[in-house]
Amino acid sequence: MRRSVVIGALSASMLLAGCQAVNTTNGGAVGVERKQYMFSMLSTDEVNQMYAQSYQQTLGEASTKGQLDKTSAAAKRVQAIADRLIAQAPQFRPDAAQWKWEVNLIKSDELNANCGPGGKIIFYTGLIDKLKLTDDEIAAVMGHEIAHALREHGREAMSKAYGIQIARQGAGALLGLGEDSLALADTVVQYSLTLPNSRGNENEADLIGLELSARAGYNPNAAITLWNKMAQASGGNSPPEFMSTHPASDSRIASLQAAIPKVMPLYEQAKK
Repeated sequence: MRRSVVIGALSASMLLAGCQAVNTTNGGAVGVERKQYMFSMLSTDEVNQMYAQSYQQTLGEASTKGQLDKTSAAAKRVQAIADRLIAQAPQFRPDAAQWKWEVNLIKSDELNANCGPGGKIIFYTGLIDKLKLTDDEIAAVMGHEIAHALREHGREAMSKAYGIQIARQGAGALLGLGEDSLALADTVVQYSLTLPNSRGNENEADLIGLELSARAGYNPNAAITLWNKMAQASGGNSPPEFMSTHPASDSRIASLQAAIPKVMPLYEQAKK
């Protein structure tokens, strides 16, 4: 047992040694202040460029299949909502004003949406049509996804995965460990660092997304109706793709309800 603790501690320390502590966004009215650890050799620009290539590939495949929608009323609706939210992104990080934002709608029954590093947004028509989302609810989804990009949760996850691999290799080289011991070290690092932060990242995206929506003039209470719809949609054997990485829960909804009073004055001001 003592040996496994040492291995886990060594892996964690090696992981953190190659990282720098940053805070990618301002705290905002919702008070997201957590310091993040990013590998210095994995820059924001590099991650943004990597994702931009993947994004263009996704759009190209959708276009080839006739699924890329740039002209319909729904596409214009999504773009208009995105424009209002994007205009508020510099409130959390000023450099977002220089990002090369893109918004695209893909015709698909898939209940999904995302905003990748650097502000690359994709919405799927199934999410809007099947859940009959209002503009406020679309803003709640999109604000949440934009928040992930602003907080660079993708880069953070990549930094952790990369750091764990380096720590694993370093521990093996230094201590002559076998595969079983290295697997144990991986588990220690994963459960002590990766998984809790994943849950924390979701909460951060909820809170920042709530404030973005309010600042853009969308009713923050829509976040509650949205997640209730998501929970209902996940009641079958095959939950929506969006729900696989964004699970609805009573605690999530309670957290949103507790934060709404903090952003309601921003919403009231935006309406004026």
